[in-house]
Amino acid sequence: MDDIPEAPEPMLRVTVADDPSGPQSLLDWLRHEDELRGRLRLESSSGGSGGEMGGLFDVLTVAVGSGGAGAVLARSLSTWLAHRHTDVKVTVKSSDGRCVEVDAHRVRDDLPGLMREIRRLVDAGEERE
Repeated sequence: MDDIPEAPEPMLRVTVADDPSGPQSLLDWLRHEDELRGRLRLESSSGGSGGEMGGLFDVLTVAVGSGGAGAVLARSLSTWLAHRHTDVKVTVKSSDGRCVEVDAHRVRDDLPGLMREIRRLVDAGEERE
């Protein structure tokens, strides 16, 4: 009997504009969520590793798959944004190119709306599995 390879988990790429420490701050925040443990990785958008000269870890990659990780990401990201003291722009992009972009100074008034939009990205990715 042949082993059937597992489909890769849907991935979301999260970028934080206007704040060089944003991706690391968000990673530190999300690491407190049990459901996201082992699903988070900082990467460089330039393709090199962040440790190389001039390379920055500026993209947070999240494997969202099944098991509620997407809902946890949406809730936790919304809470992180609400607690920010500076304005930042956050973009969440799925592997199929769909994205949600939010300015943090505007999200404070619509945290449920942000959670719905991120959840839509995750749900669409899970339906493709």
